[in-house]
Amino acid sequence: AYIPINKFRGFTLAFGKLSTRFGVPTLVFFIGLGMLFGSDGLFKIHFEDYSLAEKICSAALIFIMFYGGFGTKWKTARPIAKQAVLLSTFGVFITAALTGIFCHLILGLPPLEGLLIGAVLSSTDAASVFSILRSQKLNLKYSTAPMLEIESGSNDPCAYMLTIILLTSIGSSLNFFDISYLIFAQFAYGIIIGVILAFIASLILKNVQFGENGFDSIFLVAIALAAYALPSLVDGNGYLSTYIAGIILSNQNIPKKKNLVNFFDAFNGMMQMLIFFLLGLLVFPSKLPYYFVPALFIAIFLTFIARPITMAILLTPFKAPLNQQLIMSWAGLRELLPSFLRSSLSYHQIMLMTQFSP
Repeated sequence: AYIPINKFRGFTLAFGKLSTRFGVPTLVFFIGLGMLFGSDGLFKIHFEDYSLAEKICSAALIFIMFYGGFGTKWKTARPIAKQAVLLSTFGVFITAALTGIFCHLILGLPPLEGLLIGAVLSSTDAASVFSILRSQKLNLKYSTAPMLEIESGSNDPCAYMLTIILLTSIGSSLNFFDISYLIFAQFAYGIIIGVILAFIASLILKNVQFGENGFDSIFLVAIALAAYALPSLVDGNGYLSTYIAGIILSNQNIPKKKNLVNFFDAFNGMMQMLIFFLLGLLVFPSKLPYYFVPALFIAIFLTFIARPITMAILLTPFKAPLNQQLIMSWAGLRELLPSFLRSSLSYHQIMLMTQFSP
């Protein structure tokens, strides 16, 4: 399909200014831009290849996860590592369970479909969190900023794993051994391979002089891809591996680190825009009114009940102040409008996938 580039660029600049003025995430505007260019929009780009979109978004997410780790300073993150790990694991499971129960009891969805929606919505938006905290340079108390970054960067693998388990369970039967091994493989292989690749890459960067400028950036792109691909071959979690590799490399004394950070910062922004634009292309706005009410209920429940309860359960033992718990509850979700958009897209796609009519 022909895309009018000048109009696309104009919309991008306009959305950036609106985002700065009203505090709405730029990435939400890119969903709207995708919807505007899509089959129900003004420019009628007919794009319904879900398989291609999944591959493109998966590849883009590799670099978003790597950048999330590559920008994390372990010295700052160490004091709150326990809380962040709890939030990125048990926090995902609690949020998914609460949302799934709500979808089953209130919206009448079958239990597994309800839990699937909960799993899809259980992780916070790493792209938005990294973008806000690093672009605005917010000075949050109680080490809240690194806690948010680690949680949002590491909870995607858990949500991904839970989603895969539920999808497999809907399509077929899984026994306890299969589920146990899948959980073990996702974490164990993902962590081990990520650590090994990171130290190998660090040794090469410290001891090998690349002949041309920019080759070190290309080398790290290859490492990020390998960190995703190798664990995936043995049922490990590639995103977790990529994130861990990024964290380790970020805290190594490697040459030209500032140039590498700048490269991945720009590359990460491009990947974020690509993902959200593609998601917008896959949406049919004419069908959204049918899912408006249930999606709104899910967004309200997720924002004001599920996430705050999860934060209270996991952070109260660490004597976290109430205002910190509220920030942790809402920062990744970016409040009601983005939560509603996520809920709408998730509800719409899952209803199409399972062919379930509420």
